[in-house]
This record gives sequence, structure tokens and C-alpha cells, in this order.
Amino acid sequence: MSEESGHLERPGYRLAWKRVAGEGPVVVWLGGFKSDMAGTKAQVLADWALETGRAYVRFDYFGHGESDGDFRDGTITRWREDALAVIDELGERDVVLVGSSMGGWIACLAAMARPARVRALVLVAPAPDFTEKLMRPEIPPEGLADLERDGVWLRPSDYGEPYPITRELLEDGARWSILEATEVPIAVPVRVLQGGADPDVPWAHALELANALKGEDVVFTLIKDGDHRLSRPQDLDRLVAAVEEVS
Repeated sequence: MSEESGHLERPGYRLAWKRVAGEGPVVVWLGGFKSDMAGTKAQVLADWALETGRAYVRFDYFGHGESDGDFRDGTITRWREDALAVIDELGERDVVLVGSSMGGWIACLAAMARPARVRALVLVAPAPDFTEKLMRPEIPPEGLADLERDGVWLRPSDYGEPYPITRELLEDGARWSILEATEVPIAVPVRVLQGGADPDVPWAHALELANALKGEDVVFTLIKDGDHRLSRPQDLDRLVAAVEEVS
């Protein structure tokens, strides 16, 4: 068994993806903001799929990794549509969505849009509504001035080059809020892995999502000394175990 690479045609651009044609529901990796499918967690799940004969897909959103597009032109709307296009490309097969950080938000939006297809969710440091609840409150006055004047602010990052944050991203993200409602209408099993020392997504934010989910089969695991990436060996073991449990 091997992992295949290919592209999915989208209107005006192509998404890069990799696939293991195994058995069971298809585990679909949804990466975070400005991350890509070559990351540690995505690769560990690919290795797991190859070793166990399980079906697995990982891909890069528009403007990420190997896919086409300028990251500055990306929005939650576009990235949600990318995820739905990948799910739809798999035909009628059930899927288990594994979302990290922003991917946790995208996973929830996809599960709400395709409830008949999504069997379960595994969310790592999920960041629903992050544009409004986590990002906007931390924009300094000079950043707000840049957004007003230029429509973009270069946000410093601990993970590399500054991230371009656009006015369009913030305005579009507000339209996809799920935490403002009294309940998030997802009833499938959900497993949440959250670091207690995460500087980007506070554990209370992830817990708010877990409490808002409609379903009762929700397990929230707080890894007290865990950071945002949760990519240490013990964290990766927890990720694989959670995926195995629900798939």
C-alpha cells in the first residue's frame, strides 16, 4: 500500500492532496491557519493509515502548502468550500474529520454542511470563531490602522514569517460564527485534545465549543503541559488513539 498524490480542480485553482486508499471511513485531515499537509500530525496519521490499511486523505487549502492561490486571498468561506469539495470528491463514503486549530472550525462547519457523511470529529486545539474571538481582540492600534488604511496587517508569528491578516478575512470569518448560537448542531462523537499551556487557543475557548456541541458523546482531554501544536510523541499517540477510537 502506498500514498498517492494528486490535484483536485476548483474554480480557477487546484488543490493538492495525498490519499491512502484503505478501508473504513475516510479519515480527512484539516490543517490549521497557514499550516500545510506536510506537518507532523498530518504525516503521523498518514503513517498510521499505511500501517493499518485505513483510508486517509490530507490536502492543502487554497493559498496553503502545495495548492494554488495567494494566502492573502483566502477566507473561511473559501477554505470551508475546499474542505467540502474534498469530502464530496470521496463519493458516498463516510468520513472522520480531524481538524487542528482553524481546521477544528472548518471541521465543524463541514460536519454541519454534510451531516449524513460525517461519522465523527477529532479536534486538536480547535479554534472556532478565532477571527472574532481570538484574533481581532489582540490586534494592536497600529494593526487596526494598517487594516483601515491598507486592508491588511502583518501579524507577527512565533512559527515563522508574519501572517498577513486581511480585512476580508476578519469580516468573512464573522459570518461563520458557531459559538454565538445556543447550540452547535453536531451530534456525532467528538474527541477534543487541548493543551493547557496553549498560547494561541486558550483551553477555555476549546471547552466552550465542547460544551456547546449538541451530541452527548463528547470527550475533552486537557493536556496540562501541552502547547498549541501538540506534536510531542505522547501527544501524537493520543491523536492516533482518538482517531482509532471513533473510526
